[in-house]
Amino acid sequence: MADLSEARVLILATDGFEDSELFDPRQALLDAGAQVTLASIKTDPIQGVKHDSEPTRTITPDLTLDQVDTEAFDALLLPGGVANPDKLRMEERAVAIVEEFFEDDKPVAAICHAPWLLVEADVVDGRRVTSWPSVRTDLENAGADVVDEEVVVDGNLITSRKPGDIPAFSAALVKALEAEMAEA
Repeated sequence: MADLSEARVLILATDGFEDSELFDPRQALLDAGAQVTLASIKTDPIQGVKHDSEPTRTITPDLTLDQVDTEAFDALLLPGGVANPDKLRMEERAVAIVEEFFEDDKPVAAICHAPWLLVEADVVDGRRVTSWPSVRTDLENAGADVVDEEVVVDGNLITSRKPGDIPAFSAALVKALEAEMAEA
């Protein structure tokens, strides 16, 4: 197991993120020793939800999207929720951040509805992915090979379908980060 104490992971999220899809992978990363930074549209606390309607916990972002320097990070985590990625894909800087991680071939992990951001960034053509069922047509239309599996790893891209997939999703992200840090 690689030492992750120097690993820096960026999470992009805003109001309407699926609570477990942000907090559970974040905790897995912290438990593995990684440093985790949350960026959002603004630095006011953002509201999590359960099943896209029931408000849960809030979390305060560390940075705004405009303050993000992707060179300072080793991996990107994109939690789902319907509103969260739908709002973020309308933010030019959020889409650019996703593009920059792909340009640098760094691990990008997207779960549930978060692959909408991947579609917006035009990074799924020819890639094998999964997502929440309602996002799959968008992924197919963007050129992705969409499958229905718990976790799909295609190069630097990690995708999962739903909150029930979080243990496998988190494990795949930690493994990718270990590989990334071993190469550094």
